[in-house]
Amino acid sequence: MTRLLRLYPQLLRTGFAEAVAYRAEFLIWMFSTNMPLVMLAIWAAAARSGPVSGYSQEGFAAYYLATLLVRLMTGAWVVWEMTMEIRQGTLALRLLRPIHPLLQWSADNLAAIPMRGVVAIPVAAILLYVARSELSHDWFSWLLLFPALLGAWLLYFLVQAIIGTFALRFESAASLFDAWLGFSNILSGYLVPLDLFPRAVRSVAVVLPFRFQLSFPVELMLGRWSRGEALELLVAQWAYVLLFLGLARVAWRSGLRHYAAYGG
Repeated sequence: MTRLLRLYPQLLRTGFAEAVAYRAEFLIWMFSTNMPLVMLAIWAAAARSGPVSGYSQEGFAAYYLATLLVRLMTGAWVVWEMTMEIRQGTLALRLLRPIHPLLQWSADNLAAIPMRGVVAIPVAAILLYVARSELSHDWFSWLLLFPALLGAWLLYFLVQAIIGTFALRFESAASLFDAWLGFSNILSGYLVPLDLFPRAVRSVAVVLPFRFQLSFPVELMLGRWSRGEALELLVAQWAYVLLFLGLARVAWRSGLRHYAAYGG
């Protein structure tokens, strides 16, 4: 643990330097995350003649701008890094380092958050200006937002790490993650707010881990929950984090036994 605390800040500095070095590619990736703006235009047009299931045009603006902000701050890309390094054989170099490869990848992803702020800060400013009346007025909700955002990032990272370990057995895991991402985009509230779904679909979506990757932090920002309900949901989110952390450890150890470099 002491060695980890000593090495991790250096990994963060290295990851930030890489993010700055590839800033053009990184900014293109962030600006390509524009689907919430597309959905905002669609739903705002639908709400022009009146609210849709309780959402006014301002309500949709608040929801989708908050969604874009959460997505920018919690994104990860470790599954593609794992797949590439496993196929090229460079994972062997990470295994020689005195720190777990997943911790190295986590530092690379976390270190990019300041770069995401280049886009996230203007989005937050627009959100405050356009839809401030729709945001939560309870300081407690904003306090819970920080662990909720961390939990959302961890879920996104750990799911990718679990799927990425399949590349230790097979040629690629990217297709499997694409399937997960398809379900996530729908059931996390990324494309459509969960409370606009039919009751049967919504009752399933609210208990799956997808909503804790995005919808839950957004709902905190919009003040949808009482303090007690928000705490219960935060506990549920972190229960999923612990579950996926355990699954990631098991999947990594199992996959590593079958690891063979593909060369490159």
